[in-house]
Amino acid sequence: MFLYWLFVGPALLLAYLSLRGERKRAEYVAERLSQTPESLPPASVIVPVKGEDEGLQENLAALASLDYPDYELIIVANTAADIPLGVLPRRAKVVLAHGDDAHTGEKVQNLQAAVRATRKHSRIFAFADSDGLVSPGWLRALAAPLAEPKVGASTGYRWFAPEPPAFWPLMRSVWDAVAFGQLGPGANRFAWGGAMAIRREIFYDAGVPESWKNTVSDDYALSAAVRAAGLTIAFAPGALTPSRESITAVRFLRWIRRQMLITRIYNARLWWPALIAHIFYCGGMAASIVASIRGNRLAEWALLAQLSPGMLKGLNRATLAKAAMPQCEPWFRRHAWVHAVWVPLATWLWLIALLASAFGHTIEWRGYHYDLKRRQ
Repeated sequence: MFLYWLFVGPALLLAYLSLRGERKRAEYVAERLSQTPESLPPASVIVPVKGEDEGLQENLAALASLDYPDYELIIVANTAADIPLGVLPRRAKVVLAHGDDAHTGEKVQNLQAAVRATRKHSRIFAFADSDGLVSPGWLRALAAPLAEPKVGASTGYRWFAPEPPAFWPLMRSVWDAVAFGQLGPGANRFAWGGAMAIRREIFYDAGVPESWKNTVSDDYALSAAVRAAGLTIAFAPGALTPSRESITAVRFLRWIRRQMLITRIYNARLWWPALIAHIFYCGGMAASIVASIRGNRLAEWALLAQLSPGMLKGLNRATLAKAAMPQCEPWFRRHAWVHAVWVPLATWLWLIALLASAFGHTIEWRGYHYDLKRRQ
């Protein structure tokens, strides 16, 4: 019985602690979404391209037609061969990096080249990914927090809304939404590279160009530089970006390991607490399931008490995402339920990803292999 409660006790505590701040998150999201920016400085939007993504032409067209008074769109690639034919919008500047730094990720080298090519009067650098379909107000949402004191960068996040809605693409949506649930009011621990912005002067004063050397993680490096400068990262829910990309089981498992391996190498302060929490949480779940099979009625109630908060939080994540992406309302009407019902299974996949990422320091990304150990 002692061994049972050794896992179940902390698991129950973690489950209910996870609900802390959910009301404040909801209030914050509602407030941000209703916000009208007082100032919209000239901006440069940078999106790296590496081959074909699902909906690439539509995604780039959306970035070229943002509801923003003064911005330029820079599409950057390592070589011209990386940009598929027929996808470039008319309103775009194309930059070819031709990077040859073996110790820096290709994406980071592309971003370095794009920043150097920005027009001189742009006051904001915003970064997007080519697999997301941004809303017209995406850049306005990212620009708004940058006018606030002590805010060094702003971030949105992605939301996988796959079409067609097969099992593994939907499971990735549930799995990845957990990170979205970490973003909210106050100082956030990370910025996401597919929807982040920073003022030009802070970009250089905080030493982001230097932090991008010898790394493959543009967003973790930028986040660390901003925090080291004594500034915060603000969450911009209006920059939540839907991605309709599909994925197979094998690609999904490789993807979640790569995500957690990058986190372990570049932000161990996020990785270690996540690993410990999931060991206790999944251990408690397993202990209650085994005890329930053996006829322990108390264990049945303990299992229900453990799973309910996580499922409720998953549903709340979907509710907030729906508010931030009204264009995806039909998708949420059909599939929001998986963000509650599938949370227990996604929790085990989180544990698998964390354990798998505990070993090794090499990743494969878009045809390149990177040794992360040399970039610490």
